[in-house]
Amino acid sequence: MEFPKILLDKISYNLRQRNESISIAESVTSGFLQLAFSQMPNAESFYKGGITAYTLEEKVRHLNLDYDEAKAVNCVSRHISEVMAQNVALLFDTEWSIATTGYATPVEESNNEIFAYYCIAYRGKIIRSDRIELHPMTKALDAQKYFMEYILGCLRCEVKRHLEYITI
Repeated sequence: MEFPKILLDKISYNLRQRNESISIAESVTSGFLQLAFSQMPNAESFYKGGITAYTLEEKVRHLNLDYDEAKAVNCVSRHISEVMAQNVALLFDTEWSIATTGYATPVEESNNEIFAYYCIAYRGKIIRSDRIELHPMTKALDAQKYFMEYILGCLRCEVKRHLEYITI
């Protein structure tokens, strides 16, 4: 799989310049973000790790989701992604975190739609949280790759924006 090298290099550079770390909680992207981070230069100096949790039980156990809330939405909502992002940062003790949840294939629970919720958190605060929608004919692998690249682009913007804010 090809990764957007320039994007990965910029994220790596900025996190290392800041001496800050990141962790990831994934569901719909199924490890794609973690794989991308492992390809970044000097990843071991800022990428502490991540978790891919697909089932309700594992998300509750490892990411401290509220069982009733998660069950009511099949673990897929903006708020669920936000809780996942905040809790993975606590789990790995990182300044930055990313979380994803959603559907890479059209199923009854998604109203036959393909979409993902993602969240980027910084120092325990949600700084970006949104929904990405794709055409229902998108192949699952293409959807996961698109979600990964889109979220990495958003992270790049947020890391750069917060870097400028800190240095001014």
